[in-house]
Amino acid sequence: MNWNSIMGLISTIALFLPVGLIIMMRLSGYKSFPALLIYYFFVFFYNVLSEGYISANTNLIFYWGLTNNLLDAPLMLFFLTYFSSIASFSRRMKIIILFFIAFETVVVLLCGYTVKAATIIMAPGLLLVLSFCSYFFFRQTKITIMHGKAIGKALIIASLLFAYGCYAIIYLMYYVFKTQYVADTFLVYFLVTTFSSLLMCAGLIIERKRVQKLEELKVTRRELSIVYKETSTDAPLRTAVNEK
Repeated sequence: MNWNSIMGLISTIALFLPVGLIIMMRLSGYKSFPALLIYYFFVFFYNVLSEGYISANTNLIFYWGLTNNLLDAPLMLFFLTYFSSIASFSRRMKIIILFFIAFETVVVLLCGYTVKAATIIMAPGLLLVLSFCSYFFFRQTKITIMHGKAIGKALIIASLLFAYGCYAIIYLMYYVFKTQYVADTFLVYFLVTTFSSLLMCAGLIIERKRVQKLEELKVTRRELSIVYKETSTDAPLRTAVNEK
């Protein structure tokens, strides 16, 4: 086995870890985490197919790769709404996602379901995701440093910023400059994917603990609210009885 084969295997395992953690920690239905789950599943399965761990038709591998590239930006942008604490900002992000999907549809209709279409679509997609990742990274890092809270969210957004920063460079090298060092480009991709996936896992584990505490707090508040309502209802009755 050469280095590409070894790192291909390691990155495939690393990509599966976030999928397993999201399911095991019951985050698959929490807010925008379904988008992250689908994203990692598509990338993981493409690695499985492209590295030949499962025997598959070349057309299936080709079209799965194209689909993976087209879904990348919309799924990641939708997941990034998790980092927005302002409802109006989240709505703007969702509008951007709809516009981007419309853009993808137009490009596919004009160019067909081809590498050319994916190349055109990926450029603005990477730029959008990288821009939002940068914004949320600086915002989340500031919150974590100043208040010592939400370390999990900071690690998650750091993993995405690192990954998409490197993916943008890989995109330029592979699709724009058409580098002759294809094997080296894929090796870098495997290394980036492995590191970002492991960092994502660390963030998910810490974030799950925070989410669990928030859920427990919500349950406590609901219970106190019910008790308060019952007490408020009973108070006049007790007063009426005492007056008699």
